[in-house]
Amino acid sequence: MVALLALLACTPSEPGVDAVPTLHFSAIPDRDTTLLKERFEPVAAYLSDRLRVPVVFVPATDYSASVEMFKNGDIQLAWFGGLTGVQARRAVPGAHAIAQGVEDPHYYSYFIASDQSGIAPSDSFPVAIAEHTFTFGSAVSTSGRLMPEHFIRTYTGKGPEDFFTEPVGFSGAHDKTALWVASGRVDAGVLSYKTWEELEATGAVDGAHVIWKTPVYADYNFTAHPDLQTLYGPGFTERLQATLVDMRDPTLLKALSRTGLIPANDEAFADIERVAESLDMVR
Repeated sequence: MVALLALLACTPSEPGVDAVPTLHFSAIPDRDTTLLKERFEPVAAYLSDRLRVPVVFVPATDYSASVEMFKNGDIQLAWFGGLTGVQARRAVPGAHAIAQGVEDPHYYSYFIASDQSGIAPSDSFPVAIAEHTFTFGSAVSTSGRLMPEHFIRTYTGKGPEDFFTEPVGFSGAHDKTALWVASGRVDAGVLSYKTWEELEATGAVDGAHVIWKTPVYADYNFTAHPDLQTLYGPGFTERLQATLVDMRDPTLLKALSRTGLIPANDEAFADIERVAESLDMVR
């Protein structure tokens, strides 16, 4: 009888939360890296509540670090840009894009210029920027470097190193690009239209203006690691996808700068992958 009671005491009737592996997720630090945890911890809480597993947000120091964490299995879910998503899925066989913003199939960038630069808005590619100082965002940003460089090459027949008379810079993030241009630190730059419009609404970039809107392309996505199936069982990735798509709270969606989420698949980013291959930005 004593042995039976001891056995029952050691065998809980329901699995405790501590017995469930923690799901770690991250996001590319595309803007204001100091606010990453503040932005994404509510999303982690939502996922934890809906999925009934512990979910923890892990900040990434830069775009490449988020890919490395995914590659090493330190995170099992990531909010990637188009390019970082391709890089991560190539590095981890069995990883797949599962969700994207409503806006992401038709994303675009803005080329912007300082009001002091004298560069006027244009309906066609603004070749006048060649004679001015210019910055991209992160070196592996889809909307802040990959696709803008692709359009520079497409419309001018030259790479940035030959098109611009001055060496181009890399601000590291979309908001930094906007602020560098608005302050006159550089004459022109390129960034995500989402970040520009959010900053413009606050008056933070009053010293700059849009000079050209790029053609559209696919961009951000949630990519799931194959370890999810091992950690939580068959069908979990599908549950995760459904939970993300069902995330409708505007406060949570604001973290992603999206109005909603929709299902995604790897094929949606095939053009991004081809451009990345042409620029030698994927292995």
